[in-house]
Amino acid sequence: MWTVFADRAEAGRRLGTALHTYRELKPVVLSVPRGGVPVGYEVALALNAPLDVIVVHRLTAPLRPELGIGALADGDQVGSVFSEAAICELRLPREFLAREVELELREIRRRQQVYRREHRAIGCAGHTVIVVDDGIASGASVTAALRAVRRAGAARAVLAVPVAPSATLGQLRREVDEVVCLVTPEECSTIGRFYSDFSAVSDRQVINLLDLARVASGWEIDGADAREALSVHAR
Repeated sequence: MWTVFADRAEAGRRLGTALHTYRELKPVVLSVPRGGVPVGYEVALALNAPLDVIVVHRLTAPLRPELGIGALADGDQVGSVFSEAAICELRLPREFLAREVELELREIRRRQQVYRREHRAIGCAGHTVIVVDDGIASGASVTAALRAVRRAGAARAVLAVPVAPSATLGQLRREVDEVVCLVTPEECSTIGRFYSDFSAVSDRQVINLLDLARVASGWEIDGADAREALSVHAR
């Protein structure tokens, strides 16, 4: 498969175009940090929508960090997905899982504070909510995010991604009202190969883009923060 997107910003602009019919519904855009935020920023600009983050963490097996056993997301409500097969195979006690969930939720909330600083979260209840990431492989993390959005009372849940394998999208359609995906390869183990530039996104970039989105959508930040965000983004 040839490279499809120059970078996340271009992918977001193209995704925003594909989502243009949602503009009149006044949606909320939630991006999965870090890589989903540059994509979601462009979507939010295209739809004149507020942008926020929905932080997701994978749960991994003890002493085997490469083996995922689930994922958690926390927005207005907690969303979760677990691999019961992996949990049974490893004979993990429920007490262990409860401790891991509590630890991961603390880390999720810490990261939310880093990204939002003093700004309040944008609520989902009653809104059309568009969940954005830069791509999907297995789908466990974004499933947790979508379940959190549903539990928070979103009127309509939409998943929007530049690239995801067709089989995974088939499973995710059960979690949402609509899926918008630009490229659907049969296999998508490495998201980066669909981008010319798939550089790591820093926490500072996430914070700057959230600040810029607040200004653009009317979720204002104070003048000093706005000037700093605009200055950093222009570099």
